[in-house]
Amino acid sequence: MLKHFTQSLRIDITPQAVRLLRVRRFGQAAPELLAEQALDGAALPAALDALLSGQGAGGMAASVVLADELVRLWHVTPPVQAARLADLEAAAALRFHTLYGETPAAWHVSADWNASTPFMAAAIPRALQAAVEAAAQRHGLTLTAVLPHFVAAWNRHARTLKNGAWFGVAQGGVLALGACEDGQLRAVRHIAMPHGAEHYWLTQTVQREALLLGLAAPALVQLSGELPAALAKPAGSDAHIATAALGEAA
Repeated sequence: MLKHFTQSLRIDITPQAVRLLRVRRFGQAAPELLAEQALDGAALPAALDALLSGQGAGGMAASVVLADELVRLWHVTPPVQAARLADLEAAAALRFHTLYGETPAAWHVSADWNASTPFMAAAIPRALQAAVEAAAQRHGLTLTAVLPHFVAAWNRHARTLKNGAWFGVAQGGVLALGACEDGQLRAVRHIAMPHGAEHYWLTQTVQREALLLGLAAPALVQLSGELPAALAKPAGSDAHIATAALGEAA
């Protein structure tokens, strides 16, 4: 039986550190940081053990959120007349090979499999997935999800996005920009943000990506995450694409 039904744990993993947060299931409170452990070249299993030791986490539900740079996200167009899951998996593997020059054998692939419309796929290194699952077992956690940072943010905010808006998530100086059309996520682009990124830069970036994707540029981009100060505020000029910051409560 799970302990603490009104709360759960979240483990954030980046190339630099692992963090443990308490997430309230009800209300609008932001996640509470409980512990942080720098990696500094240390093996992930040892860092996870150090992070979780003494936290009384046994019996609690936990999700794991991975920095986007640790995973791979890509867009898949289903084959014409695709009828089986195997057809979609083969299309995802082929697209993966085209983009990254390797087979996905060393990666755990998941997706919103759809035979009628393009969909997003995500791949997590199998070694990373195994390390997380083993740590959860050692510390008595019930693992509910292991997912990329962008996907976690999308799941949290997708229902609050306005019609026609694009979605952006900032983390570690990188903007994961989700291009949307007809309420569907069409592509994700990871773009380095310059120091002091502001609305002129965002407008130019979004318009360029829209042109490359063959989509109409949005009138609004809704943003979450570690936003530069300027982008945390509404656009100050009608010449810029409008922005709105989203709350970070889980």
